[in-house]
Amino acid sequence: MDARIAARMIAVLALGAAMTAAVMALRGDGTEDAAPHSLRRPGGEPANSELVRCRDLGMVAANDPICRKAWAENRRRFLQSREPERAVTPRPERPAMPKPERFGDGEAGKPTATIPPINLPVSP
Repeated sequence: MDARIAARMIAVLALGAAMTAAVMALRGDGTEDAAPHSLRRPGGEPANSELVRCRDLGMVAANDPICRKAWAENRRRFLQSREPERAVTPRPERPAMPKPERFGDGEAGKPTATIPPINLPVSP
């Protein structure tokens, strides 16, 4: 085997090992809390701790009144609109505009001109 090919193979393997080590170092050692980041908040809201407790209970939580209350509160917070409700102010009424005349209407709705119908040839 040629020395250059061997050197390239060793370089590729070393680069792969270095990338694997970097990824493992960035991921951590796995001893930290397994809860998702969305449930970990500073101050630890009581609603979130109840939701975590209910999640850990599993199927038993469906009959637990505390879990039902926590789920209802979470749905209410989640489904409420983010924009504050704006007060609806009535628009001022506009004065009535005179009706526009249609083409061909003269005074008091009398036609002023007649347009002859267009006769198009009909194919057999």
